[in-house]
Amino acid sequence: MAAAREAAEREPVRGPLSGVRVVELAGIGPGPFAAMTLADLGADVVRVDRPGGGSLAIPAQYDVTNRNKRSVLLDLKDEEGRETALALTDRADVLIEGFRPGVAERLGVGPDDCLARNPRLVYARMTGWGQEGPLAERAGHDIGYIAVTGALGMTGPAEGPPVAPANLLGDYAGGSLYLVIGILSALHHARGPRGEGQVVDAAIVDGTSHLTAMIQGMLAAGGWQDRRAANLLDGGCPFYGTYATSDGGFMAVGALEPRFYARFAGLLGIADEAPPREDLAAWGELRELIAARFASRTRAEWTEVFQGSDACVAPVLSLTEAPAHPHLAARGTYLEHDGITQPAPAPRFSATPTGVYAGPARPGAHTAQVAHDWDVPSLAPSAASAACAPSAGDARPTSGTSEVPGDAPRAQGGPSEALADTQDAPADPFEGEHPTS
Repeated sequence: MAAAREAAEREPVRGPLSGVRVVELAGIGPGPFAAMTLADLGADVVRVDRPGGGSLAIPAQYDVTNRNKRSVLLDLKDEEGRETALALTDRADVLIEGFRPGVAERLGVGPDDCLARNPRLVYARMTGWGQEGPLAERAGHDIGYIAVTGALGMTGPAEGPPVAPANLLGDYAGGSLYLVIGILSALHHARGPRGEGQVVDAAIVDGTSHLTAMIQGMLAAGGWQDRRAANLLDGGCPFYGTYATSDGGFMAVGALEPRFYARFAGLLGIADEAPPREDLAAWGELRELIAARFASRTRAEWTEVFQGSDACVAPVLSLTEAPAHPHLAARGTYLEHDGITQPAPAPRFSATPTGVYAGPARPGAHTAQVAHDWDVPSLAPSAASAACAPSAGDARPTSGTSEVPGDAPRAQGGPSEALADTQDAPADPFEGEHPTS
C-alpha cells in the first residue's frame, strides 16, 4: 500500500484533487457524473464495472461521464470480487455508490464493511429518495424527484402541464453536484486532526429542495406566487422570457434592472410606445409588443442588434450550435477529445489547471494497470479476463491532452437503460439498484 501511495505522489499534478483516490461502483446518471467531476478535477477515479452491467444505451466510447477515469471488471456477487473491491477501498479516499438502501450492505461493501477497514474513507451514497423515509426503497427517476420538491411545478407556461427540464435539475444539479459538495466537505474533515471518515447521504430530493431556498423565502415574504408563469423569474414577466423570431428561432430576454431594460427597449425599438414596465396590469400589452417586434426579424439579425450591449439578450442555441458561440469558443468552454465535442472541465484554476486526459474508460480496460498502480495483487487474475475488453488506452497518458484554457501554464499530461426496478430479489442484489435518471 505504501508503494501505491508513493506512485500516486509521483503522478503529475492534474487539477486540485491530484492525489485523491476514488472508487466508483458503476451505476448510471448522477453517480457517474459526480465521479467524472472529481476526475476532471484531478482525482484518480477507478470505476468498478461488472460483467454485463447496466450503462447508457450508447457505445461505451461515447459515454463522456466516464472520461478521465480508469475501469476494472469485478463481480461483487462473487467472494473474490468483493474482497478485491474492498482491497481497493482500503487504498481509496472516497467510495461512490448509487444502489438502493441496503443493496451495498447485502453485497458486503456497505459503510460498516468499508469503514471498519479504512476509517478515513468518505463513503458517498447517491440516491433519489435518500437512505431513509417512506420512499427510500422505491424506484424513481429525475422527473419524479423534482415533482415532489415543487421544482417541476414551477416550470412551463401558465396554461398546460409543467415542462420537464431534461434531467439537469434533479439528477445533476440536485444530485451530482450536491454529492460532490458532500464528498469534498467530508474529505476535508477526514484530513483534519480527527482523521475521521463518514457516510455522505446525498438525495436528489434534498438537493433539489435546497436549490429552491431563495424562492421559498420569497414565497414566505409574499413576493412569489405559487403558480407557474406568474412571477419575475418564471416567465411571468414580459422582459424575462423567450420570444420567437421570424425564422423560427428564439431570443432570450433578461432585462430585469431598469437601466438594462432601457437599453433593451431602445435597441428593440419599443421605447416610445411601450407601457410603463412597472405597470403589472399592462404586462400583457407589453408582452405582445415585444413579441411582435422579435417576430419581425431573424434570430441572426436580432443577435447582431444586441451584440455587445448590456440589454441582457441572447440567442437561444441548440446543443450542436452552442460550441460555436463566439464567447464560448473564445473561452474554450467546449473542447474536442477523441472526435467527441464535449464541455471542458469546470471551474478553472490558476495554479492547478484541469483538462481531459483520456476518453471514456471502457469496462475492464485498466484492470492490470490499476492492480499495479494501486498495489492490489488480487486484481491481477482479473486482468486476463478483462483483456478481451476493447482497449480505451491509458487513462493517465503522457500526450494527447485536451486542456482547459486559462492563465496558468498547462501541464502536458503524460444515462439510458434504467436498471431493474425489482426490490425483493435476494438472489440478485443488483436488482435493487436505484434508477436515478
